[in-house]
Amino acid sequence: MHKEVPQRRKVRQRRSRRNEVSVQSGQVEFVKVNTDAWQWRDIYRWLLGLSWPQFALFVGAVYIGLNLLFAALYSVDPNSVAGRTSTNWFLDCFFFSVQTLATVGYGHMYPQTLYGHLVSTIEIMTGIFLIAVMTGLIFVRFSRPIARVVFSRSMVIAPLNGQPTLMVRVGNENHHSMVEAKFRIMYSRDQELAEGGDFRYFHDLKLHFDQLTVFPAALTLRHEINEKSPLCGATLESLEAERALFFVSVVGIDPVIAAEVQTQKDYSWRDLLFGRRFVEIYTQDGGRLTVDYGRLHDTEPVQRAD
Repeated sequence: MHKEVPQRRKVRQRRSRRNEVSVQSGQVEFVKVNTDAWQWRDIYRWLLGLSWPQFALFVGAVYIGLNLLFAALYSVDPNSVAGRTSTNWFLDCFFFSVQTLATVGYGHMYPQTLYGHLVSTIEIMTGIFLIAVMTGLIFVRFSRPIARVVFSRSMVIAPLNGQPTLMVRVGNENHHSMVEAKFRIMYSRDQELAEGGDFRYFHDLKLHFDQLTVFPAALTLRHEINEKSPLCGATLESLEAERALFFVSVVGIDPVIAAEVQTQKDYSWRDLLFGRRFVEIYTQDGGRLTVDYGRLHDTEPVQRAD
């Protein structure tokens, strides 16, 4: 009996462990529970995933926090720093910490005791480390390639050459062409099983073209809905019942920095428009094509053939 009690406690501890991690993937949020513990190396990916305003706030908070910490350490010994200029001792320590952390050293205030020298030495080493880390993070954030591909807000299903076709429009917003571009549309749906319940299936939709040597501006990806298509016979009601999702991805090479870039967007059944098509955004003037990105999302009803 004495041997079984600790094991039961271990089982209870495993069951009670619940490390929640939220992962946003397009319109769907995944909450992972009972995952492995957070590791220190994860902070690198977390910092790179922050937006620029969030990253700036984080750097500012760390900078001010370190200076407040060292100001408190200097304040422990009132004689640690010489050259006070104000009646506020902590404020003098804070600004002395700012100068020391940046290794500026204006010369008016300086450490004058062994304790002050030890704290300033630790702070200078911390400042060198902090500057190196922040410089590396800022360089990675600036040098990281961005696809700059815009997707239409909705997908449409309309006849094309008499055949119902799923279409989505993508546009390259960079001021240069993307090369070796590859396009993909994946269709995901819930399907009932013979044993009961349902299972989520994923289907690659065959496109009229799935890669281009050069992707300069905007184009429409098309999937013909025929008897071989998993969308054959689909209606808005059936797609809603299946909780249908569509994932569109673009992968290519940015020729300026010679690096691969990728981006994606997901659509739900709510983003599907039946009986509509995208408006024309190209106009030609001699050998020059003008592309109106302001109309990239616009659609129009399909004219019925008499």
